[in-house]
Amino acid sequence: MFPMLLWLSYVSLHSARFSLNRLAMSMILSASVVRVRDGLPLSASTDYEQSMGMQQCRKYFKTLSKKLAQLPDRCMLKAGQYNISFISSLGVSYMMLCTENYPSVLAFCFLDELQKEFITTYNMMRTNTAIRPYCFIEFDNFIQRTKQRYNNPRSLSTKINLADMQTEIKLRPPYQISMSELGSTNGFAHLSAAEFKGTGKISTAPHQRLEAVTLPGIVSFILSLLCGALNLIRGFHAIESLLQNEGEDFSYVIAFFLGTAACLYQCYLFLYCTSWRNVKSFLTFGLICLCNMYLYELRNLWQLFFHVTVGAFSALQIRLRQPQGKSPDYNV
Repeated sequence: MFPMLLWLSYVSLHSARFSLNRLAMSMILSASVVRVRDGLPLSASTDYEQSMGMQQCRKYFKTLSKKLAQLPDRCMLKAGQYNISFISSLGVSYMMLCTENYPSVLAFCFLDELQKEFITTYNMMRTNTAIRPYCFIEFDNFIQRTKQRYNNPRSLSTKINLADMQTEIKLRPPYQISMSELGSTNGFAHLSAAEFKGTGKISTAPHQRLEAVTLPGIVSFILSLLCGALNLIRGFHAIESLLQNEGEDFSYVIAFFLGTAACLYQCYLFLYCTSWRNVKSFLTFGLICLCNMYLYELRNLWQLFFHVTVGAFSALQIRLRQPQGKSPDYNV
């Protein structure tokens, strides 16, 4: 009986030691904090490993950072021998790279700890107005300390609640981004356009992002709305006059409402990126000029000059506000 108990104790001890060694072989390799709306890196861990797998995963990091606004708030990507996991909250995403056998529960506990510390340390105003990449690089100190603690199972204490995180992952599992959804353009990986509803699929933005709005652009947008409103008011007055006097020309009503539609469409082109955007802007400006030429008898020179000038100014701002180019290739 005693030899049997001794043998069972040896087997249990050996199994526990094997499990502990296996967990020790799994580790977190790097982590970063990224702004969701434009993929600007705010902070990241300093990494020294330069293997081919790590370099490829850094490309996946950059690809995913450009698509964060279109992804669910909790995702995971299996990339060969590595896993990339991230969570997003309050306009900031927390991303990490670990080996494939690192427990997903620990990975998301790690990300959750980064999120809580970052929110506590920095306010949203600083995060939203940040311009330079890695402007919160001092947060790397906390990332390194937390990474070392999570890479050493013996140092993990009751600070993390694995049961709560495990339950949350079961109730709302992370979306699994498959490698088939990644392609290659100019040497960089990119995500395919697949729509999602809820947290199960990836969404597609209806329009490509445009550059940041400038003050002249805001002024042109407001003036275009003003011109559209003036045309709309004059159009209703023309309808009233037409109902009171049967001899009035109905074509003036059409000209006023066409002018309104042209001004509003200029506002739309300024806000959104569509195909043939510059051509549409030029044609819309031409329509504004034609409408004002037809309404020459109902408007004085100053009114005509105002409407045509605003149309030209709006067309110029549409031309100047181009789609965003590829994000700079930031490295830590």
